[in-house]
Amino acid sequence: MSETVPGSFSPASWIASQVPPVPHLSFSNVTDRAPESVAAWQAAVRTRFAAILGGFPPTPSPLHARSLAEPVIVGGAYRREEIAFESREGLPVFAYFLTPLSGPGPFPCMVCFHGHGYGVNAVVGLDEAGAPLPEPDYHHSFAVQAVERGYAVLAIEILGFGRRIWGTNCQIPSGAALMLGQTMAGWRAYDGMRAIDYALTRPEVDGNRIAAMGISGGGLNTLFLAALDERIKAAMVSGFLNEFSSSVMSIDHCIDNFMPGLRLDLEMSDIAGAVAPRGLWCENGERDPIFPVAAFRRAIDETAKVYDALGCPERLHGHVFDDEHRFDGVGCWEFLAGLV
Repeated sequence: MSETVPGSFSPASWIASQVPPVPHLSFSNVTDRAPESVAAWQAAVRTRFAAILGGFPPTPSPLHARSLAEPVIVGGAYRREEIAFESREGLPVFAYFLTPLSGPGPFPCMVCFHGHGYGVNAVVGLDEAGAPLPEPDYHHSFAVQAVERGYAVLAIEILGFGRRIWGTNCQIPSGAALMLGQTMAGWRAYDGMRAIDYALTRPEVDGNRIAAMGISGGGLNTLFLAALDERIKAAMVSGFLNEFSSSVMSIDHCIDNFMPGLRLDLEMSDIAGAVAPRGLWCENGERDPIFPVAAFRRAIDETAKVYDALGCPERLHGHVFDDEHRFDGVGCWEFLAGLV
């Protein structure tokens, strides 16, 4: 966390002094690293993490899933369908469902989460108005990359963006969540769980081969969902894994990144450790200004201790590329193909 300027009234140093060096549930506090003890630690992490996020409904409500328009064939390669389902009673979710036109089904499924911007259109190669993008933005249309590699893709619009916006950005619903004792991260994580529920209703999807992928705020959604929902067999997190004190606690980030009391109990690497032994690929730009690469490397090293304890170090990979904050994906497809 950044230091105060001498003689200034900045609270940065004081806030840094309030952050415990080691969170209460940190894996570094686990002395018995036998597989059954690691599994017990992971269960404790999931329970506490879910509570910090605001908890989840005890019983899922009906999905009320429906198609919104006739499917479109894109480039003779895949079908794009607009669908909707309800994650909670009265809370609709917009999504695109993409399926390859070649190859035998059912297909492995990739649940895709966009980052901050104009919404889910960006990951399926469309601009805000629904026209083809003349050139990709920082998402690099990764949902299209997935379907072109043989995945059925469910790309959902994250609450607070695109068609699901309230106000001009996600600030109002994120603040409302906190006032209700909930968190935007928790609401979005549950949207992801219900997205899996929806994917399992599709005959095109192999329910035993579900993965997740996202960048930036979508990387948060991907990491949190994979930690909480073991139906995710592998996850690709771009531009998010870091240390809380080095990123969202000391660099200007949207309010949707914040969860009351989280850093007292868990570091980001502990949440990532809850994914093990399932596959986890994480990447970060060498010059990412909002998720510093040095903290990314430290987070990977800490997460690796959980994978090492479970005897599967090859199922975790940290990739650094020479750029700023964007989706890269080099190497991740080969990694995921061996796990999903």
